[in-house]
Amino acid sequence: MSNHSPGSTPMAANPLTRAVLEIDQYAAGLGWDQPARLFALVDTERLRAEEPGLAAQLGIDDSAEAASLTPVEQDELPAGAPLDEFLGTIAWPGAVAGCAMTVERLMLPPSAEASVPEGLDDARLAEWVAAHPDRQEVRMTVAVLRDGSRETALRLKEKDSPTEVLTGSDLVPGLAEALAATFAE
Repeated sequence: MSNHSPGSTPMAANPLTRAVLEIDQYAAGLGWDQPARLFALVDTERLRAEEPGLAAQLGIDDSAEAASLTPVEQDELPAGAPLDEFLGTIAWPGAVAGCAMTVERLMLPPSAEASVPEGLDDARLAEWVAAHPDRQEVRMTVAVLRDGSRETALRLKEKDSPTEVLTGSDLVPGLAEALAATFAE
C-alpha cells in the first residue's frame, strides 16, 4: 500500500482514525469481493528514520505528517484458514505500533435476527444469510494499537462512498479483540 498525495487521505482527528480511513479508501479502490487483508501500522517518523528505503518505496517523504501511522500491507492471508486461527499465529516485532484488517461480510439488520432458523451449522447459516433479501454486504476495517486504542471503519456496498463510511472504536469488538491479542506478551 502506498501513501497518497497530501490531501487525498480523509481528514480525521487522530492518527489511528486517519490510518483506518486510509486503509478503507485503499480497499475501496480495489473493489468488492476481495479477500481479507492484514496491515502492520508503523510510526511514520520511525519508519522514515529506521527504514528509509521502505519509506521511499511507500512514497513517504519529509512532508509526511508527524505523529502519523503508515499502513504496510502484509502477505496475503492463507486461503480457507479461519481468521481467528490465522490471527493466533501472528506475533509482531517491536517496531509495529499496531495492526489493521479489512474483511467483507454479509450482515442482516437487527429486525431479521428473530427469523434466523435455529440449529443451523456455520455453513448453513452462511447460506441462509446469503439468500436473505435484507442482507447487506459490508467491508469492515478494524485497527488496534499496542496501547489498546481501537478504530473501525464500516462501508456498506449499497452506500459505497467515502462520505458514507461509519467510524467508531467499538463497532466490531470481536475482530478488534482478535487483533489486539496478536500483541499479547
